[in-house]
Amino acid sequence: MRLLLAEDDDMLGSSMQKALKLAGFQVDWVKDGAAVLKTVADSHDALLLDLGLPGLDGLQVLEALRQRGQHLPVLIVSARQTVEDRIGGLNRGADDYITKPFDLNELVARLHALIRRNQGRSQPVLHCGTLQLDPIRREAWLAGQGLELSQREFDLLEHLMERPGTVLSREQLEARLYGWQEEVASNAIEVHLHHLRRKLGSDWIKNVRGVGYKLVDASAARPAP
Repeated sequence: MRLLLAEDDDMLGSSMQKALKLAGFQVDWVKDGAAVLKTVADSHDALLLDLGLPGLDGLQVLEALRQRGQHLPVLIVSARQTVEDRIGGLNRGADDYITKPFDLNELVARLHALIRRNQGRSQPVLHCGTLQLDPIRREAWLAGQGLELSQREFDLLEHLMERPGTVLSREQLEARLYGWQEEVASNAIEVHLHHLRRKLGSDWIKNVRGVGYKLVDASAARPAP
């Protein structure tokens, strides 16, 4: 999952970015309100928004995002702790509000909950037939057997399982797996898919020629009589 972090404090922003990456997120980090509006993308799953940003403050950014029809989940992360501040942020279009200092585990749990709601699901574990994936525990199983996946393989499978049956282009998959400053080899997605197919079986991930890739429920296939 890919996040956009808007935080102008260098020390806090750096520590949040590192901690969230360890929790399995890809994190793009900007330091002012104008940069949020310029760089926010469909590939982001959520926005972590500080209110005290230079230039456009967090509430102005939030209003601008909602006015232009962007439904990206927004979690305000702010030192402003009054009830009025929290109500103001939620009424301007935020989906959740957490105050600084915060517990990292709570922040991660709130992010997962926001993203689940935005995807229209309530269960934390993703399912496709006998294939299961837990984004929080970073574990996956096929027919009850644990899968040994690299970080990239896990992230790729997670994105495919969020939209089973939906064809996703290589560009869409790259945008979810890699941050802004990471170099991406031209065949990186194909390599990760090759390794995933070796671990899952070749029938789970289908190539739609000239379009992209999709996850299907190979466990539902029945042999012909």
